[in-house]
This record gives sequence, C-alpha cells and structure tokens, in this order.
Amino acid sequence: MGLKTRHWDRLGNGGLTFTELGFGTAPLGNLYKAISDDEARATLDAAWDGGVRYFDTAPLYGLGLSETRLNPFLRDKPRDEYVLSSKVGRLIQACAPEYRAGVGKWFHVPQRREQFDYSYDGVMRSFEHSFSRLGVDRIDILYVHDLCVFSHGSKEASDMRIEEFFGARGYDAMVSLRDQGLIRAIGGGINEWEVCQTLAERGDFDLFLLAGRYTLLEQKALDSFLPLCEARGIGIVTGGPYNSGILATGAKPGAFYNYDPAPRNIIERVNAVEAVCTDHGVRMVDAAFQFPLLHPSHVTVIPGGQGVAEMKGNLQAAQAEIPAALWAELKAKGLLREDAPT
Repeated sequence: MGLKTRHWDRLGNGGLTFTELGFGTAPLGNLYKAISDDEARATLDAAWDGGVRYFDTAPLYGLGLSETRLNPFLRDKPRDEYVLSSKVGRLIQACAPEYRAGVGKWFHVPQRREQFDYSYDGVMRSFEHSFSRLGVDRIDILYVHDLCVFSHGSKEASDMRIEEFFGARGYDAMVSLRDQGLIRAIGGGINEWEVCQTLAERGDFDLFLLAGRYTLLEQKALDSFLPLCEARGIGIVTGGPYNSGILATGAKPGAFYNYDPAPRNIIERVNAVEAVCTDHGVRMVDAAFQFPLLHPSHVTVIPGGQGVAEMKGNLQAAQAEIPAALWAELKAKGLLREDAPT
C-alpha cells in the first residue's frame, strides 16, 4: 500500500500535492548526534522508496548541512514529483571556531554562526543561499522561521522579531516571491500556535508548519487558531507529532517532551493514552501520527528520522489504520478534547 496524498490549492494556482508522510530534515543536519553522509543518503533513499514526496529543510539545520545533503539526493529526481520547502529568518555565515553556533546541538557541522535577519534583504539573501546549497531549480514553499518565544526567549523578544518581519519588509519579500511565481506558497515554521495566529491575522499566509502543538497531548490550537485556518483555507503541516519522542517511545526513563525530560504529569498522561492504545491493539506511535491528519486543515505530518529504521517506522505509522473506537475512548476518559475531529 502506497502513501496517501492530500492536494492543497488555496490560491487557485494548481496547488501542491503532499504525501501524508513528509520528511523533516533537521536530523540530517546532525541534530544531537553526527551521522555520516552515507547514513543520511540511505535514510533519504528509504523515504523516497517508501513513497515520501515532501521534504522540508532550513538553513539552520546543521548550519547548512541539511540543505547540502539534500543536494545530491534531489539532483536526479524529477522536479515535478516532489514538494520542497525551506525557511528564511537567519543568515548562516562563516566564522572562527569559537563563534560557531549550536555547540552541543549540531555535531560535526561547518564553522558557521547564525544571524537573525527578518528584513527584506535578509529574506532575499537567505532564499538565494538556500538555492545555492540545494542546487535545485525551484523551492515550492518558503516559511519564515522561528518568530516564536521558544527561539527568542521571551514574548517581548518574539513580538519584536514579528515587528521586524513586517516593519523591515521581510513579509513583503516573501509575498513578492510568491507573486512572481518563484515560490508557490508562503508560511511560517513556528513552535507556538499563538504566534502562527498573530501572523495569520496580520498577513496573507498559505501554510503553517506547526511543531508539536496539535498532538495527542496538546489540542489548545482548537480554541481559535485552527478554526481560523479552516475559514481561510490555510494548510497545516504538523512537525514533531511525537512531542520530542515520548509519544513514540512511551514514558520510558529519560523520555523527552518538548526538548526536555518529561515532567510527571506528562508521563502519567502518556501512560494512560498508551493503555487505551494497547486495549485496541494499536501502537501509540501510529495513533500519534494519524491524529493530526484527522483535522481537515492538515496536509502532511513530518516526524524526524535520523536513520533507516526510524524512517521505516514512520512509513509504518503513516499506513496504519486506527479504529474509531480508540478515539472515542480517549475522549470518554478525558485524554482527548471532545471537539477534536476524529
């Protein structure tokens, strides 16, 4: 059985066709551990052979490494057979070793530092740099990256960067690229739905890549953001469907939730969710993958995969069938919001 697809066409320009499983390439940037070029290529090959046709990257991932690893992989692929997204908001610059960004996060990567730049010129330069690293003829989607509290440390700092994005005309640059047909869609790659909603209310966005905020453990985005997306035809890409791993591994010792060791209340909730899944003969990881896709605004889910085994696990989750009774029991036990589409 192949991967299911979803077609999105908010603008009437022919739109884009997403496989329900996409490939988030942060792990190819040697996130948390180094992998070889051969391992990275084998993982990409396994994804392609499994039917994956949406690939998301960013200059940040491995300080350029993720994009350069995609280059030889994509070079011989028919360009109309896949969807490709990258991001703007940071310029990646060569630097002395002592200034290298992401020490302890990105391993065995080029000596580069990151400079936030949400201006018109910064967006255009970032776009051109991504083209150079990727070596492709077309990037389909451009997301403004990390305008959120998680990345900038406080709501005040996040708000300041949002003002920079609109005031220094980074947003205008993205709209111009879309209007010229150089990209098919613009959006935001963000860790918080509240920031996505602010952007949607201030600008004309097509897609949001929302990381970890509409999952089996979190559904507050249903309050106002997801209804707004439905009303405007905005598509949602869910990143981090396993909330940093705990919905894939279960509440094991050392399990991570939102990039940190899971707190007790989350561990208890995950154990309760997993018990229901077990009662219905379902792997929790499969339910976690499938849940966001039940919402009508969602077009694809992009869990990370740093090896062939993880990619095969994602392919299995993408093709799983989940009985309606499982969702009903999760709601009955207060483990899933009543208004979550199932």
